[in-house]
Amino acid sequence: MAKALETLANVRNAAIALLARREYSRAELEQKLRGRTPDGRLLMEALDQLQADGYQSDQRFTEVFVRSRLSAGYGQVRIRQELQRKGIGREQIEQVLQQHEIDSRQLALDCYQRRFGEEPPKDHKDYAKRMRFMISRGFGYDDARYALACKGDEYD
Repeated sequence: MAKALETLANVRNAAIALLARREYSRAELEQKLRGRTPDGRLLMEALDQLQADGYQSDQRFTEVFVRSRLSAGYGQVRIRQELQRKGIGREQIEQVLQQHEIDSRQLALDCYQRRFGEEPPKDHKDYAKRMRFMISRGFGYDDARYALACKGDEYD
């Protein structure tokens, strides 16, 4: 088991070590360090200092996360859900998504082409499978249907 963090310096160092690997939201850092920090006030003080010093920023985390997920071919619905689970507020999520000026239909079409290429679905079952994939990636029904229709894959 990991060593307990009993001083402010130890908590800060542990958090900085985590942040050196990748960006974390404040809620994620709190969750990771809560089990190792017996004093909750100490943890909150350390997280406040990290934010004040610019080591941790929910805004920066959200921007990096959105860029990463968009380039990986995820839709806005899924991105919103994942960010909310990571403790980011809805207003901040919407602000960052609006900054990216996302064309959800083009994003859905690109995702579809990467996954399925030029091969049309074999039958209704394959069409349904492709629709489920698109929905699970965070695209709305209209965007998923658009992506399939653009490829001449209209079954319904």
